[in-house]
Amino acid sequence: MTKASVVRFEWVGVMLVGSLWMGAGGVAFAQDVTFARDIAPLLQESCQSCHRPGSLAPMSLVTYAETRPWARSIKNRVMTRSMPPWHVDKTVGYQRFINDTSLSDEQIDMVVRWVDAGAPLGDPNDLPPPVEWPAGDRFLLEYEIGAPDLIVIGPEWTMSAEGQDQWMDQRVDVDLPETRWVRAIETKPSIGPGRRITHHASSFVFQRESSAVAEAEAALRRGEVGIEAVIEAMQQPISEAEEAEEQREFFTEWAVGKQGEIYPDGVGKIVRAGADFGFDVHTHAVGEELTAKMELGIWFHPKESQPKYNAQFMALGAGSGGVLEIEPNTVSEHRGTFVLPAPTILHNFQPHMHYRGKGQMLEAVYPNGRREVVNFTDRFDNTWNINYIYDPDYAPAFPKGTVLTVTSWFDNTVANPNNPDPNQFVTSGQRTVDEMAHLNQQMIYITQDDYEALVAEREARDARTTDQE
Repeated sequence: MTKASVVRFEWVGVMLVGSLWMGAGGVAFAQDVTFARDIAPLLQESCQSCHRPGSLAPMSLVTYAETRPWARSIKNRVMTRSMPPWHVDKTVGYQRFINDTSLSDEQIDMVVRWVDAGAPLGDPNDLPPPVEWPAGDRFLLEYEIGAPDLIVIGPEWTMSAEGQDQWMDQRVDVDLPETRWVRAIETKPSIGPGRRITHHASSFVFQRESSAVAEAEAALRRGEVGIEAVIEAMQQPISEAEEAEEQREFFTEWAVGKQGEIYPDGVGKIVRAGADFGFDVHTHAVGEELTAKMELGIWFHPKESQPKYNAQFMALGAGSGGVLEIEPNTVSEHRGTFVLPAPTILHNFQPHMHYRGKGQMLEAVYPNGRREVVNFTDRFDNTWNINYIYDPDYAPAFPKGTVLTVTSWFDNTVANPNNPDPNQFVTSGQRTVDEMAHLNQQMIYITQDDYEALVAEREARDARTTDQE
């Protein structure tokens, strides 16, 4: 696979503060903050992945001339932490994410001081070299891991200028020639029109599932076998003679604020020979007739290094397969639980609600009764469907029998500026004016031996860190 040059715009921004010089008496004074020396590198690190020509944002922030007219707006957005969008409460839960673009307090202060000083350019010689963003309609993961091994393109559709939201199920005949393990996946609409009329879109794999795998997974959920039985069944090929039922399995999704997923070492998603792929697209009118299509990028694990574990997508919470009812003119709380059938590592944290959603919390209740907050979005914003991806070395890991609890809060009152009608009785549904209350989660079930080894390794690491402090 050809590797693209790595541009880590999605990782945590480095701390950028005005440099210091020593005045009379050895007193340190902060230099004036300038665009060239201080702000431009920050924009490259945390903003330009969207704020550049041909990308998602409505304005480009690549050059000083493009950025200067937006200075006061930038100040307001970073002070309120609405930009870059990152809605996880930083005071509780797990905080190690590989796609954290949020700004530190020092970075926010630097932006404020720059704007308050008149947003000066500074010395043009201090400007960093411009980032060479790949041209054309690329998958975001290409910036990190190169071009996909397989691209699945859905049929075009046209959305009228006005009208009700539309949903489409699309299936693409791929007939995958051999069984492979997926290392990374990303779904996206075509650039330009597709980004405007696509509310969100999920991708799926259609493939045969053997009765042995289905029986092992059912037995795992009943607590009769361990994950080892599922792993053994999954490694076995499906013969043509076997009566294997076709399954439609969720792959990944596109929505504003969400990019693709790279699985940790030793983890992937298996796709069987003969598999097809498809899309479930939610599209809406934007005042102009537009035509678009969906694309799915797939990166495979090398054939000689197949992973041990198959990631499992689950939607956890009150709105997952159950009844969700929100009374008019009320602030309400809704809860759903799930008991882990095996030791589990969580890959990500992705809350999902609609206009009335205000906050969502994931908690874990261990078998010994200990309770902890895993993560909490205290400023949920339906505009952004952010998938918070854990650093694999620090991802939450729980023993078998742990209860995961998802609590969702809704504001169906006039106090919620996003509320389309506080007098409506709201239930769960696909439309954005309906509601959902689930957490999109990739679960990695592991063996008891691997769980114990992971816990021991992390305890030793934490002990070494404590000794060094």
